[in-house]
Amino acid sequence: MDMQSGVWVSPRIEKLASLFLVAATLFVAFLAVQAAMDWWDSAPSVGNVITVDGEGRATAIPDIATISFTVTGEGKNATAAQEEATKKINVAVALLKNKAIEDKDIKTTSYNVSPKYSYPQPCYNAPCVYDEQRVVGYTVTQTTEVKVRKTGEVGDILTALGDAGISMLYGPNFTVEDPDGVMAEARKEAIEKARAKAEILADDLGVSIVRVVNFYENSGGYPVPYYSRDVAMGGAVAMEAKVAPEVPVGENEIVSRVSITYEIR
Repeated sequence: MDMQSGVWVSPRIEKLASLFLVAATLFVAFLAVQAAMDWWDSAPSVGNVITVDGEGRATAIPDIATISFTVTGEGKNATAAQEEATKKINVAVALLKNKAIEDKDIKTTSYNVSPKYSYPQPCYNAPCVYDEQRVVGYTVTQTTEVKVRKTGEVGDILTALGDAGISMLYGPNFTVEDPDGVMAEARKEAIEKARAKAEILADDLGVSIVRVVNFYENSGGYPVPYYSRDVAMGGAVAMEAKVAPEVPVGENEIVSRVSITYEIR
């Protein structure tokens, strides 16, 4: 009996509690050992693996062309410069809509208003007195990006924009709207090639493949565009001729490289 606490505890209960504590400790230890053994059995032994790689390629004809153009407005004040730029951009947007380009495919990517400063004339006879630098006007530039979903009409759109006075044209850049589908095709080929290598290697070694224990993919897309003479050399398009430039689409290639580690037995 515990006289200090005033609570009487039977020696039998004390013995049972001690036995229960020992049993609980042994049970927890057993579970820990069992979990470790299960992990050890499931993990491949060091050296009981082979690693192979594979490369797959898939190509697709681009179905979207991206064109960018910049308009510039100048004036003695910011408002006048903005009005001039707005007139030019409105003409361009109206032209694009007449070509069945939807609003969602016309996006402003840059809009800048910057002051123009006076610069003093060079002085060759001392003493030289320079006026303070002052604002003499403003310049507004607006860059717009356009997605053309009918790639066969790219040449006509470039010509129309040029005829409308838009001289700073860039592109086209051809892309695939759904690159994930092309990537899946390339990845599938890469995995099949890696698997074939693993089966040959396992046969040579006299072992069998059990399962995949590691997978790594390194992929990237490589566009293969072709440009006519008018859209080469920096991307600015010359529009003296009224004939629409030929703009071959070419094709885009997606490459997938995989590395797969297999457990063997």
